[in-house]
Amino acid sequence: MSTREVIRTDAAPAAAGPYSQAIRAGDLVFTAGQLGLDPATGEFSGDDVGTQAERALTNLAAILDAAGSGMDRLVKVTVFLADIGDWPAVNEVYVRFIPEPFPARSAFAVKDLPRGARVEVEAVAMVTAG
Repeated sequence: MSTREVIRTDAAPAAAGPYSQAIRAGDLVFTAGQLGLDPATGEFSGDDVGTQAERALTNLAAILDAAGSGMDRLVKVTVFLADIGDWPAVNEVYVRFIPEPFPARSAFAVKDLPRGARVEVEAVAMVTAG
């Protein structure tokens, strides 16, 4: 029988609603979207998209670590942008956090993001064996 395990860490912002930071199901972990929020203050790490992307990816890494995974185990990343013109700046940060071979990825410009965020990142990763 398969089970779902809730993943929770204080190294990333707590869920702000009826959802989990991540769910581990079998050999995969599915993360909730991560904003550029500092988990200690609950506030954005900065106003610019680069700073928010860096914090969002740091939060993502913390959640993956808590699940027994890591950025090197990513298989799919989805990036939501408040402004598609921010894509080059997000890419500059992304390549510092995500090692090759790069996972599959989608990016979308959306009308609004929670709390007026500039970027949100969610992912699916394999769980590290052992």
